[in-house]
Amino acid sequence: MPTSSDSQTTTAHRFDRLLLTGAAGSLGKVLRESLRPCANVLRLSDVAALAPAQGAHEEVVPCDLADRGAVDALVAGCDAIVHLGGVSVERPFEEVLEANIKGVFHIYEGARRHGVKRVVFASSNHVIGFYRQSERIDAHALKRPDGYYGLSKSFGEDVAQFYFDRWGIETVSIRIGSSFAEPANRRMMSTWLSYRDLTTLIGKSLFTPGVRHTVVYGMSANRDVWWDNGAAALLGFAAQDTSEVFRDKIEAQPPVAPTDPNALYQGGAFTAQGPFE
Repeated sequence: MPTSSDSQTTTAHRFDRLLLTGAAGSLGKVLRESLRPCANVLRLSDVAALAPAQGAHEEVVPCDLADRGAVDALVAGCDAIVHLGGVSVERPFEEVLEANIKGVFHIYEGARRHGVKRVVFASSNHVIGFYRQSERIDAHALKRPDGYYGLSKSFGEDVAQFYFDRWGIETVSIRIGSSFAEPANRRMMSTWLSYRDLTTLIGKSLFTPGVRHTVVYGMSANRDVWWDNGAAALLGFAAQDTSEVFRDKIEAQPPVAPTDPNALYQGGAFTAQGPFE
């Protein structure tokens, strides 16, 4: 959750209505609670079932992101968008196409039509998943998607850039590493993003002026990192948590083989999934 100073700033500058897509997912459920200070009304959407609205500060609007008309209606009346919705794992291209590629296009078209000027796009480390773990890269490194999911997030970043250049819609694309309550394996010791740091990063992404289209990495202050997150300085973001508190627990696990994708590539197992025939 945000620090007290972040919460005060957010409350002072909050939106009237903020749209959160993917609200039924694991991160969506976390952000449903932690993003409340960002808006008077949080509009929650997903294709999956959502718990009913918990008062006047919430609206629940089911929506299939592949349905352009439904997404247009979903965006109407919103001042900003946190776009988490879509397929979040590696799947056949046809599934990724509907939810992630058509979906992100529909979100930005809705933003254009309804005058939304700020989007936070949940991109992914799988945009650069084929870099080796021995390499250190920044947000300007050549994209190297590790699957159909990574391709869709790469496309989303390009859509964000296009809609800024053409229509001035500002976006922060967050290449989320591994955002869970705690890291599950050795690879995640480098990619882990705590829920508190995730919430703070999204808040900074929503309210920092002049972001244009900025790409940042979503990671906590971990010891062994592969990403230079210098671009996050524009947002004034400084991670508060670290995976180090879980090191003993993780290192008690049996080591993976040096040829295992989880030991070789920044994208881990995603680099070896598929094709889906």
